[in-house]
Amino acid sequence: MGALRMPSTNANTAVASLAQQYWEERLHADPVEATFLGDRRFDDRMPDLGPEAHRRETARLEALSTRVRALPTDGLSDADQVTLAALTGEIESDLAQRACRLSEWTVDPRDGPQVLFLNLAHLQTVTTPAQGSALLARWRLIAPDLDQRIANLRHGISAGKVATRGSVERVLRQLDELLAQPVGQWVLLSPGSGELPAWPEPDREPFRTTLRQIVEGQIRPAFQRYRDVLHTQVLPRARGDESVGLSHIPDGAACYQRLIKVQTSLTLAPDAIHAQGLSDVAHIRDEISALGSKVFGTNDFGEIVKRLRGDRGLFFHTRDQVEAKAAEALRRADAAMPRWFGRLPKTPCVVKRIEAYEEKDSTIAYYRQPAVDASRPGTYYINTYQPETRPTYEAEALAFHESIPGHHTQIAIAQELPGVPEFRRHLGVTAFVEGWALYTERLADEMGLYSGDLDRMGMLSFDAWRASRLVVDTGLHVKGWSRQQAIQFMRDNTALADNNIENEVDRYIGWPAQALAYKTGQREIFKLRHETEARLGARFDIRRFHDAVLENGAVSLAVLRQYLERTLQ
Repeated sequence: MGALRMPSTNANTAVASLAQQYWEERLHADPVEATFLGDRRFDDRMPDLGPEAHRRETARLEALSTRVRALPTDGLSDADQVTLAALTGEIESDLAQRACRLSEWTVDPRDGPQVLFLNLAHLQTVTTPAQGSALLARWRLIAPDLDQRIANLRHGISAGKVATRGSVERVLRQLDELLAQPVGQWVLLSPGSGELPAWPEPDREPFRTTLRQIVEGQIRPAFQRYRDVLHTQVLPRARGDESVGLSHIPDGAACYQRLIKVQTSLTLAPDAIHAQGLSDVAHIRDEISALGSKVFGTNDFGEIVKRLRGDRGLFFHTRDQVEAKAAEALRRADAAMPRWFGRLPKTPCVVKRIEAYEEKDSTIAYYRQPAVDASRPGTYYINTYQPETRPTYEAEALAFHESIPGHHTQIAIAQELPGVPEFRRHLGVTAFVEGWALYTERLADEMGLYSGDLDRMGMLSFDAWRASRLVVDTGLHVKGWSRQQAIQFMRDNTALADNNIENEVDRYIGWPAQALAYKTGQREIFKLRHETEARLGARFDIRRFHDAVLENGAVSLAVLRQYLERTLQ
């Protein structure tokens, strides 16, 4: 261990104060994020999405950035140096994303209001009258929220910014399915559907009645207005499949460069990312060909992919099988952890199916972090829609990425770090978060977690998928690729099923630069591990290395490098 600097009391206090201010103001600005985290103080509020609020929040962040940058660094402890760098990075990322003004034109099938609010209904539980009052207050704000979203989309149209036709059509289908349901079946009524045992008997039915009146009289008409504007005003102007990238949006090139920094924490040129992706894809294709000789008796990449996609025996048959495989992989990974990690998460991880209202347009899986109030564990959400399209050989790599030793291990440990500012427990650089999860897909092979060579083939296919993202994302947003070009590249270089490829490409279209984070972060973590092994030789301890990587939360890649070089000596 390197010698750690003792903190200067004044400097330490200033960093801690600004870190706390940033976090509290962030939650005030986005109270829905607070609820998703399990902080229930703001359950009665919604974020203000209007233009004046946008200007006000931007000015606030700029002022805070000025104060943070003015802090003297002399005398700061190592911990405060990390906090200061992380705080600077978060504020820069917030400002960069605000400058892109994506909310003025983005129509999102994965996290738009037609999905977001339904998920919120599952997470904002009601067990007391106070929580019921908060929920009713928030539900009354959903209709104004939707109207603000409508106004933002109209402003985007006036500025020449509009969503892609494919994303608008998917959201319209989701809205039509929602609006076709009887109001009594709406998920937004679910917080009032329980027994409410902590409530006085006379108050229960009035709560349920008011909740239904809000959903039926306010929220449903607002969703109808949102749907009508998408259909009549946005869809006729939407960009077609030939012009889906940011390069077709005013200021798109500058926005994409900002988002590269946001997602990777590095200043990278799109052409260099594209070239790195092509190199990575070629290398992984060679690995797949070599393993194919063992699994299928051929090293022809095209033939290997054809067999992986074409053999119906390699696919699930039922939703229960998909869920059971995920749970079994999680169980085995959890049992192996103590041999590879010194610090283990205290919070458990569970497997749940992605909800029916989002599964058709969702990714194959995702992870949701534990609630800070311990009311909800970490959750690995698995997509069980059309199980016959989901390969069995991908299931283990997917589980290790999303749960243990991937996202759950990293995120739960970050939340449990003692003496760390709140924002560092819950936020962080995407390249760290996703780079770690991708790193663990290959780490799982070292841990002996894969059941056989066919499952390792899934690991390699997933790695090829993430390498392809570097090519496809830059292709779409910089090089003018069409949606079909991106789909074809993924078909030619991965074994992913067609439905997953289409959902993934649409995700890259709607979430620019996020897909660049995975391989960028994975590559850096492996590089740091190899450098540390070379530096320490026989003294290298894999458990200590993993603990050191995770013990500061999801910091930038530059801060991670500095910390490991200073700490692991």
